Amino acid sequence: MSQSISHTAQAVSASHTPDADPREHGWKPRVALLLTGQAFSLLGSSIVQYALWWWIALEWKSGLSMLFATVFGILPQGVVSIFGGSMADRYRRKPLIMLPDLIIAAVTIVLSFAFAHGWAGLPMLFTVLLIRSSGGGVQMPAVQSFIPDITPTGKLLRVNSIFGVIGSANMIVAPAIAAVLINIMPFWSILLIDVTTAVIGVGFVAMIRVPNAGATSGGAEGTAVAGAAADAAVDAHPIVAGIRRTMTDLRAGFAYTMRHARLRGVVLGDAMTCLMSVAPLNLTLLLMTREYEGIDLNLGFVNLTTAADKLAANELSFSGGMLLGGVFMSTIGVKIIRDKMRVMAYGIAAVGITVVGLGVAPGLLGYLVINLLCGAASAVCVGPMRTVIQSEADESMVGRVFGIDTTLATFGMPVGMLVFAPLADVIPIMWVFIAGGLLTLPVAWYVWRLSR
Repeated sequence: MSQSISHTAQAVSASHTPDADPREHGWKPRVALLLTGQAFSLLGSSIVQYALWWWIALEWKSGLSMLFATVFGILPQGVVSIFGGSMADRYRRKPLIMLPDLIIAAVTIVLSFAFAHGWAGLPMLFTVLLIRSSGGGVQMPAVQSFIPDITPTGKLLRVNSIFGVIGSANMIVAPAIAAVLINIMPFWSILLIDVTTAVIGVGFVAMIRVPNAGATSGGAEGTAVAGAAADAAVDAHPIVAGIRRTMTDLRAGFAYTMRHARLRGVVLGDAMTCLMSVAPLNLTLLLMTREYEGIDLNLGFVNLTTAADKLAANELSFSGGMLLGGVFMSTIGVKIIRDKMRVMAYGIAAVGITVVGLGVAPGLLGYLVINLLCGAASAVCVGPMRTVIQSEADESMVGRVFGIDTTLATFGMPVGMLVFAPLADVIPIMWVFIAGGLLTLPVAWYVWRLSR
């Protein structure tokens, strides 16, 4: 009897050992809820985003209007991500995931009403694009910081890779759905799709029960409360205190990231890859129209003859590659990968090589095959990048590191475009791809060195 009691006591003691990870219990349903909710939210947002951009292009046919659409639709996320990362470390992450969806849904309802009654214009569209992009700047660092809150450390690469698959599949499905809907439905009703999917996404995330050990870092939240009280005592106005806290967080997050070699390598590697390779990749539409005009390609199941056919094939081949790369990383990759940093370096090198390949491709078929491989290489980079940050950054700093990463990567693309886009008008465009790809290889070497 006493021996039985002793064994029971040992079992109870072992189950409450400080080393036990509460995230191990029931993690699959939590992750499934998060990924399903994000899949709905991402799909609706992407459909509406494509529809908005196409409406601007078709109605106004102005380069200036597209420039403003780019500025209001992309840059706000990069700016807000700096503050979004700080918020993800200080406050509860679940509300930070749900609230932007609800705000975006509300402004989209207003825009839908305006279209239905005929008084929507470019200023309103740009305002909505700005709000939508800003919401992403809060939501994305929160989602990326929330994943390790509900996922055991050993499963992070698998979950991140599945998240990447969802994003890649969305890149294929969303434009196809948007192209169909814009031809058969009133524009105001298309906008309401985002409202519906946002409500569904928020509902799934609301059902997640966060384990105690991963609940937004109670220590971080406690620090936030204490910091707020201290700032309130010093500053007369709470807005001043909030700005001061945010700037302190930014300095601390940047210093923390630069102090840790592997985190610094991930963030700078991501930013430099976007600068050197992703910016030229935005010129693939120009490359297709210049180099393959008048060249047909019969694939058997489809015949690429028009410019629209080739542009669609360009988008689908890259997105298909990303989908295949994400599937590989979430199945085989998680079983064979040991050093995620080194895999990221190999992925960056593959991106650089395939970008060079796009410039020297032997014909349209060769171009599409290389473009597919480029998409796969991009997917191989993404999962390890996120996993290194989630697993190696301190829990109270994860959001800030993601915010800095998102900001630098987001700004890397337009800065690269300022260099590569004018060059494409004065030199053969193939040389732009060769230069961008070759300049990416030293970035891979830099990340590989840090992996050692």
